[in-house]
Amino acid sequence: MNIVDSSREIHMFLHRTTALLLLFLLLTGFMLKPSLIPESDILSGGPPKDGIPALTFPKVEPGILGNTWLNDDDFILGIVVNGYARAYPVRILNWHEIVNDRIQKKTFVITYCPLCGSGMAFDTRDQFGVSGLLYQSDVLLYDKKTETLWSQLMMQAVAGPRMGETLKLMPLTHTTWKAWHKRHPDTTVLSRHTGYYRDYNRDPYGDYGKSRGIYFPVRNKDDRLHPKAWVIGLELDGDFRAWDISAIKQTGEVRETWNHHQLIVRNRKGIVEIVDASTGKRLNNVVLYWFAWVAFHPDTSLYTGKPS
Repeated sequence: MNIVDSSREIHMFLHRTTALLLLFLLLTGFMLKPSLIPESDILSGGPPKDGIPALTFPKVEPGILGNTWLNDDDFILGIVVNGYARAYPVRILNWHEIVNDRIQKKTFVITYCPLCGSGMAFDTRDQFGVSGLLYQSDVLLYDKKTETLWSQLMMQAVAGPRMGETLKLMPLTHTTWKAWHKRHPDTTVLSRHTGYYRDYNRDPYGDYGKSRGIYFPVRNKDDRLHPKAWVIGLELDGDFRAWDISAIKQTGEVRETWNHHQLIVRNRKGIVEIVDASTGKRLNNVVLYWFAWVAFHPDTSLYTGKPS
């Protein structure tokens, strides 16, 4: 092969690559090069960009009104900011996934991935939308300013102008409406009057949370628990551990030393949390399906309550 032929092949390769990138940008609205994750693992979840509409500074109402339409066992994500509590019903988050919100001038974003069962809150001034893309079955957010893609469970920008930046996790509680309202009787709650016509009494995912099936492929699987078993996961010093929530609810409390930290994992009146035993401080964690936790943390240790 002479220099002319070689140069022509290089030119054709670059031309095809550019064309594919432009096609992807046209179809999804996002440019993926460069990327921190394999581009082949970024999949369309079905709805296009903003096909699942995020909520921004939505209406809220007193908790006493929430009692008129929420069931005791409805799941919610709860946050406390500057002493003010707020609940975000999962029956609403299933249809919106992202809530850009503020309490007492403090801005933050609530994120929920129905496929992973993962709810996480981030301290940020940015506003986010739902990209329509998934990585490891988990929602990819995008920020409205730069349209950078962010992985919820990685808590990191994975493609776009801000690639490599990280999100700051905030304490968030994943529990039932009854447990939350009992602990925080003055809580406010996200209103059903979102400005969108959605049937918030219907779960668009049906029995997904009970089945073993996973809609989208993940790289790592682990059969130590049912794929949709609820776990509470923790990262300390770069290591990861999960606790089977059903086991914690049976025992009520587990005390253990892990990674040189003395921990208390407890179920307190329906709210499962992890506390640093030496300080009494609650540690940031995430509650989610087991398959999703292990997809991102294949080397995780696990507490099941059974002899190892």
